[in-house]
Amino acid sequence: MPVIKVIQYDIIDLDVDIIVNAANTTLLGGGGVDGVIHRAAGPELLEACRKLAGCPTGEARITPGFRLKAKWVIHAVGPVWHGGNHGEPQLLESCYRSAFDLGKEAKARSIAFPCISTGVYHYPKEGAAHIALKVMHEYDRDFRSIVACCFDAENAAIYRKLLGPATKEDD
Repeated sequence: MPVIKVIQYDIIDLDVDIIVNAANTTLLGGGGVDGVIHRAAGPELLEACRKLAGCPTGEARITPGFRLKAKWVIHAVGPVWHGGNHGEPQLLESCYRSAFDLGKEAKARSIAFPCISTGVYHYPKEGAAHIALKVMHEYDRDFRSIVACCFDAENAAIYRKLLGPATKEDD
C-alpha cells in the first residue's frame, strides 16, 4: 500500500497527526488554507504563533493543533513566485524538508500537506507538485502516511499524474 496518498478534501477535517499550513512569514493567519486553519484551530493557535515571532521563507515552525483533529500544525512558509530565478524552487523544497524534519522530531506517523505556494503566491502548480512529491518520496520511510491534500480537482489531477499508477485515492 502506498505511503503517499493524493486526496481532494478539506485539510482541517483529516484525521492525521500533523497538518501542514501554507503560512506567511508572520504566521499570524491570512487567506486560503492559512485562514481556514487558524479559524478552525481557534484563538489559541494565533497566540502560539505570536510567540514564535514569525518564520523565514523556506522554513517551518510547529504548534499544537488546539481545536483541530490533528495534534500538531506545522506552519511552512513557501516562496512567492517571481519567475523562478530568485531561488523559488530551492525555497519551496526547503520548506517541505523543514516541515518533514519537524514532523519526525514530533514522532508523527501521519502528515498532510496542502499545495504550498500555488495560491496567492502564484507558484506554477505542476512545478510545485513535482517538488512536493520529490521531497515526500525522500521521507516516505519515516511516516506511515503522507497525504497530498488538494483543495481542488486541478491540483489533485496534477499530483496523481506525477505520482503515477501507484497513487492511492481516498475521495
